[in-house]
Amino acid sequence: MQTISGKPFNIAAIAQGGRLQYEALLLVASLRACDPDFPGRVILLEPQPGGAWPEDPRIRGEATRAALDRLGAEIIPFEARHFGAAYPQGNKIEALAALPEGEPFLFLDSDTLITGPLSAVPFDFDRPSASMRREPTWPEIELYGPGYNDIWSSLYRRFGLDFDSSLDLSQPDGYWQRYLYFNAGWFFFHDPQAFGARFLEFARSVRDDPPEELVCQSLDPWLDQVVLPLVIHSFGGGRPGPELAAMDGDVTCHWRVLPLLYARESDRAVEVLEQVAAPNWIKKALKEHEPFLRMIYQGRGHKVRAMFDRANLPRPEQKIRNRIKAAKLWMR
Repeated sequence: MQTISGKPFNIAAIAQGGRLQYEALLLVASLRACDPDFPGRVILLEPQPGGAWPEDPRIRGEATRAALDRLGAEIIPFEARHFGAAYPQGNKIEALAALPEGEPFLFLDSDTLITGPLSAVPFDFDRPSASMRREPTWPEIELYGPGYNDIWSSLYRRFGLDFDSSLDLSQPDGYWQRYLYFNAGWFFFHDPQAFGARFLEFARSVRDDPPEELVCQSLDPWLDQVVLPLVIHSFGGGRPGPELAAMDGDVTCHWRVLPLLYARESDRAVEVLEQVAAPNWIKKALKEHEPFLRMIYQGRGHKVRAMFDRANLPRPEQKIRNRIKAAKLWMR
């Protein structure tokens, strides 16, 4: 398969012991079910013990490894030296260094389902972009503190980037959607080594020496999403165009946690989830994780689904979470 830029690409995701290994299994199984002719490599990046992981973060047990091998996924190790257990979201920053240099990549969070033909999406790997399925989670504006303009412009100045060209001028001044902000659930570029090195450089700079305009802001867990737009902008990228509408649409579903999947995602996403979880050799692995056992195989997911009208979901997301928790059906 050739992309719009004329190059094949690799899919990359994180796989480590615990919940993420089962999510990664669902991701790869859904790819094989919904895009069986996808010709690229599927690379699962596994953090190794040592460095910033004081305990062993590798995939546990043989059932998951056997299933991933049967699905044709490659497991490639990487060392986390800067984030690790203190900031697990940093895996996606450090793991990029383990991907093949110069080969275009699409990074997907492990809690993603493929629900359509991913190989038909016309990525332009020379213009990086990322998911726009986000809420105004960062920054949180304080009454007497710096506003959106001051906070975001300070970050662009830090790295010598042009702030004005990043703005969506169709949005009002001071409104969160005017500023380049992504969900880090997917992003892509033509070289993971270059992208990862800059992602790491920017993330360490902001973490270790944040601009004074960020004095009131928390960077945990938002650091990756704060820095990602800066990295994408620095490589000449920006907001995804209409040609990428299938991402977070007909082709991918970033479901986050199973109760949210059952509460708000499409019938197609639930159908794919339960289809790919059904074979005994996949079920054997997934049932090791209690939330998957109870949500998928014991029917709690459909109890959650019956609580919500997908055409009229509560906003913000926290209201959905609170209702599920009140019903004692929240698991992750």
